Amino acid sequence: MNGAAAKILVVDDEAIARANLARVLAHDGHETAQAGGGSIALEMLEHGEYDLVLTDLIMPDMGGLELLERVRARFPGTEVIVVTGYPMVETAVEAMRKGAYHYLAKPYQLDEARLLVARALEKRRLYLEVARMGSLLEKREGPLLLGDAPVMRELKRTIARVAPSDASVLILGDTGTGKELAARSIHALSRRAGGRFLAVNCGALQEELLESELFGHEQGAFSGAVRRKPGLFEAACGGTLFLDELGEMSPAMQVKLLRALQERVIRRVGGTRDIEVDVRVLAATNRNLRLEVSRGNFREDLYYRLAVITLRMPALAERREDIPLLAHFFLETGARRAGLPVPELSPQALRVLEDYLFPGNVRELCNLMERAAVLSDGQRITPAHLPEELGGELLPAAEAGPEAGERPESLEENEKRHILRVLDYADGNRTRAAQILGINRVSLWRKLSRYGL
Repeated sequence: MNGAAAKILVVDDEAIARANLARVLAHDGHETAQAGGGSIALEMLEHGEYDLVLTDLIMPDMGGLELLERVRARFPGTEVIVVTGYPMVETAVEAMRKGAYHYLAKPYQLDEARLLVARALEKRRLYLEVARMGSLLEKREGPLLLGDAPVMRELKRTIARVAPSDASVLILGDTGTGKELAARSIHALSRRAGGRFLAVNCGALQEELLESELFGHEQGAFSGAVRRKPGLFEAACGGTLFLDELGEMSPAMQVKLLRALQERVIRRVGGTRDIEVDVRVLAATNRNLRLEVSRGNFREDLYYRLAVITLRMPALAERREDIPLLAHFFLETGARRAGLPVPELSPQALRVLEDYLFPGNVRELCNLMERAAVLSDGQRITPAHLPEELGGELLPAAEAGPEAGERPESLEENEKRHILRVLDYADGNRTRAAQILGINRVSLWRKLSRYGL
């Protein structure tokens, strides 16, 4: 697919109806082909890839539902819209159950057909993007970060610029935003890509254990040290060392890490000999390190040594347009991991996901999709396969609606309450709140002024 253009196959035994629909789609910039029946359509699909098939329901040689089944079995990435002159509920449900994107009831408005085609092609685009990303992840080629939102495109451009150097990078962001994936992307695009990428969670280990993990220890250095053990700085020589949750590191460990970075030497616990190391260090934290420096909790010299380049991972609420892509990708990977067929994500379920704030960010979405894949047992994902609290994040039960006899809330009152909730979620950061609300900062300022906030 190139932009909005796509290859579309129109299947109908009525030549005039077939030609009219094909002409409309071609006028919109799509490459169209026509088939007078299901058998011919299948033959054409075997000889050329199509993004979308629009098929009539009733045809003499092969009905639309049978064609739908064969297309879904043989070409799972091709979307199908069933066109019917018999818009019975049972027919529509059967078509959707068999994997149709949707159905179009005759007589239909051209704008209705165009909208449905556009939505089906967007799903097809997501399918192709998920497949491409899956291939990259499997081969470990190129950036491993998923997403095409403006903030993600800019982040990927920055990563591509900084990766070839050996500069230390500090990656900031909330829990679950993908800080380690960003670090892996930097490594994969660097001249050290042939070396090892090793990661350690600085907040998960006590100070003595973390020192031994990073710098290694000599035999007999402490109780249980029965043999010499190289640390991660040695093991990662020629490669990249990723220090996650850096803000949890004790002051004593900060001093030892600073020495390793400044002098490019380490000393094993219990050792007396300096060991030269060639490692690029990337670090990440969800803390405000500048604030920790001002409070005396984090060394200023270590901060500047690590933050030669600083990247900020956007929260999922700042890149909501990536939710469909991420949801489909995690659904596919979750289903395959569980050994299940990949289920479809219903538009209703996707709408629930798009309305949710995701305090746990991308990691939370990943867990939700893996859970839904297992609960659905390979069938279509509906809102019933999602946790109840997803529907309540933006509209808590206590605010779901007025009690009997109460005055309904006005639009202004509703907007004011929602703005306050988003500001609270963004910790008062107006720029971030405006991004979440989908407005610019000036518009947010005007609304705050109007509501006396």
